[in-house]
Amino acid sequence: MKVNRTSRLVYLGLMVGVAMALHIIESIIPIPTPIPGAKLGLANTAALFVIVRFSPKDAVIVTVLRTFLGSLYGAGLFTPTFYLSFFGGVISTIVMGIGYWLFRKHISVIGLSVLGALTHNVTQLTVASLMLEQIGFFALLPYLLFYALPTGFFVGIVTQLLTQKIDW
Repeated sequence: MKVNRTSRLVYLGLMVGVAMALHIIESIIPIPTPIPGAKLGLANTAALFVIVRFSPKDAVIVTVLRTFLGSLYGAGLFTPTFYLSFFGGVISTIVMGIGYWLFRKHISVIGLSVLGALTHNVTQLTVASLMLEQIGFFALLPYLLFYALPTGFFVGIVTQLLTQKIDW
């Protein structure tokens, strides 16, 4: 469906709000995981939805706004948590956008989501390693990648259902 400029801005604003709410909810509700810092990544649903319905560029904007605004309500701006969230979100959104742009006929929304989850974890470990000058964080990589598969799959299913139900 083709939308005019005003409608597009309204939809993208709504997606920023949804992503920010999911970001905040996920940060305050403890989900017991065997891996420190591992989360479902529900806010990435909004980015993936925007990639599919609008464009990868719009999804990056939504992710940047979500991490900035979400951090104002959470751990704060320019904290280690902010940098992990910001770079993990932005890089994974860019990778999902490139994946969608290059392989849209050959990759499902679920496949894009798993790709994004894997990228998010690798990026966060890289950022943590650079910030603390400690490469030992990569010892968590196999566990995080293993955890990324079901969480990426779950976020992909949710996004796929949303794209089928919401006609924007």
